[in-house]
Amino acid sequence: MFPIRDNIPSRRPPLITLLLIIINSLIFFTLSSASYSTFAGFVYKYGLIPAKITKLVISGVPFSGSDLYPFITSMFLHGNTFHLISNMWILWLFGDNVEDRMGHIRFFIFYILSGVIAGVFHLVFNPISPVPVVGASGAIAGVMGAYFVLFPSARIITLVPTFFLVPVFLPIPAVVYLFLWFLTQLYSGTVYSAIGGTTVGGIAWWAHIGGFISGVLLNRLFLRDRY
Repeated sequence: MFPIRDNIPSRRPPLITLLLIIINSLIFFTLSSASYSTFAGFVYKYGLIPAKITKLVISGVPFSGSDLYPFITSMFLHGNTFHLISNMWILWLFGDNVEDRMGHIRFFIFYILSGVIAGVFHLVFNPISPVPVVGASGAIAGVMGAYFVLFPSARIITLVPTFFLVPVFLPIPAVVYLFLWFLTQLYSGTVYSAIGGTTVGGIAWWAHIGGFISGVLLNRLFLRDRY
């Protein structure tokens, strides 16, 4: 099921949501014009590599800024065009309304915090993974978690595939759509952790889970006093 739009118009321009989309897109298309070795080197330097963090923890070596900034920089990198477009579409769909309720600065802080917590979840559940994780999906999952709490009665117009290849668009309650989404992440994360996996198809399941949980639990701390 692919979400197309919701039925809740935002009351104010979603400036931070737009800015995040622009920044992510500019970084991706700038790097995509570089050589493969340059792109890969950038990903390994600024992506989040759990094994690297775990090694520092075990060795007792003090952390430096360069060891910790991947928790933030990784959420502004994407592996391919589909990865970027799918993430930015979901951010646009859910971000404008959440930003509306929080205000621009609060929303930006909330977004970054959700992304960092998502990275921590991925680290905890995949401590020895040498694969660099990149993408905004953990932070966006936080936005989805906030939307789940703040707009449960909203309708998500969703494209549902059928056996006859005829597109069907269904208005699904946000609380149902997002709860089902979270269950799929939890199921996949649990299954692949049980068999010793880390990411499958480039999907960091536990980052999504952690981001969503942070959005559900922390959104109230960032709301405007008045709406």
